[in-house]
This record gives sequence, C-alpha cells and structure tokens, in this order.
Amino acid sequence: MANMTLAIPEGLYKEMQQHPEFKWSEIAREAFEKKIKELHWIDHILRNSELTEQDAEKIGHKIKNEMAKRFLK
Repeated sequence: MANMTLAIPEGLYKEMQQHPEFKWSEIAREAFEKKIKELHWIDHILRNSELTEQDAEKIGHKIKNEMAKRFLK
C-alpha cells in the first residue's frame, strides 16, 4: 500500500486530536475511494457525450444564475 502525506489546517488537526477513537487515515481513505467512484461514474456518463468543456461551462453558469435568482427572491 502506498503512503501519502497530507497538509491540513492546524485547527482541524487539533479537533481531530480530540477524537483519538477514530482512525483518521481510514476516514481519509474512504473519502478518497468515494471521490474516485464519483469520478468513474462521471467518466462513464461523459464517455459518449458530445458536449464540449465550453458547452458544459455555459450550462453550469446558466444553472448557477437561475439558482441565484431563485434564492435571492
């Protein structure tokens, strides 16, 4: 198994130290695995997509603008 060193904010580290009952490396490993599964799912969906990155950015901006309008009402 490979090793990785992470830099985390001091405040977060102090809070983690207050809970030694948790295996923080296992929690981090699970978070990495979850993110990789999400990326595989996204890659699978996008494999046959004809959208360009610019198309996706335009759609994303439109969605954000419409959500902002809805929440600012």
